Amino acid sequence: MASDWKKILEQQSVETSAPCRIDMGGTLDISTFYYPLRHLKPCTVNMAIDLRTRVRLFPYRRGTVKVSSKGFETTEYPLEIAPFDHPLGLMFAIAANFRAEGVHIDIDSQSPPRSALGGSSAAGVALVAAFSKVLEQMAVKPLSRQKIALLAHIIEASVAGVPCGLQDQLAAVCGGVNAWYWPGSLQEPLFRKRTIVGKPSLKDFEKHLLLAYCGVPHESRDVNRKWVQQFLSGKHRGLWAEIIVCTQEFIKALATRNINQACSCMNRETAIRRKMTPEVLDEMGVALVEVAMENNCGARFTGAGGGGCIWALGDIEAVDKLKRTWEVMLSTKEGACLLDAKIDSRGLIWHS
Repeated sequence: MASDWKKILEQQSVETSAPCRIDMGGTLDISTFYYPLRHLKPCTVNMAIDLRTRVRLFPYRRGTVKVSSKGFETTEYPLEIAPFDHPLGLMFAIAANFRAEGVHIDIDSQSPPRSALGGSSAAGVALVAAFSKVLEQMAVKPLSRQKIALLAHIIEASVAGVPCGLQDQLAAVCGGVNAWYWPGSLQEPLFRKRTIVGKPSLKDFEKHLLLAYCGVPHESRDVNRKWVQQFLSGKHRGLWAEIIVCTQEFIKALATRNINQACSCMNRETAIRRKMTPEVLDEMGVALVEVAMENNCGARFTGAGGGGCIWALGDIEAVDKLKRTWEVMLSTKEGACLLDAKIDSRGLIWHS
């Protein structure tokens, strides 16, 4: 079967794409947290953002996997010795899982590299979907959307070096604005989905959002590792219980369009995270969050913070005013900018 990859791709290229996300209540999607805290009903909220990561597959030299991606040096290795600890190691690991050789994987992301928007996970989802599409030509049953998300997550968790959650992959596959519940029970599904903002309301909801890139790439594993180590040692578990409450109340507020209450929940959650790990916000992040609060908005880092992006929520007038202020602040730092915060409702797409 391995020799068929190049031949199939010579006949037809394959292209897929998946969206990034902003989030609230992250980390609770990691089993380290949601199993011991399951009695509190842990949950995570994410919003798929129409900054898509595209993956295209082309034929390449037999026995070799080549990966090119904006922001990274193009590299290639024989499949059998492709490194999984490389900056593009996740892509090599997925290729190894599918025994895909003679393939050039080209990744084009609309989000800045390492911006804490879940871009690498979106790329993983898109790549699994692309490989599954090729396997259809080999008479292999295609993976369902849920199985694509689960496989992409399992492979990422196996090579990341730190525990990984599932929310990024679910946002990439499903799109939309959703709450994800983690039952932590063998008698229940791995997760439950609740749509918070329906598709007809997304255009109006977008007007309440703002998204900024701080100009500094994040390193999520550092902050994540600290949270995990603290939790395992018994430290700050009461604060994690508070984060669960904040997320639950955020869901209730957003579902009833009580934007002010949702902002309050965001700011409370951000304050708790800063108490546990002050480095979750860099200097620009601190300034953006503080001015958002002064303008009656909620503000939170994306992902595990430590650089990357800050997103804000508020009444439309407050967000419009904050946008002008953030633009001035971001103009003082090289690479920092506002990003388009349109909601993606489509999730994973097969383009060919």
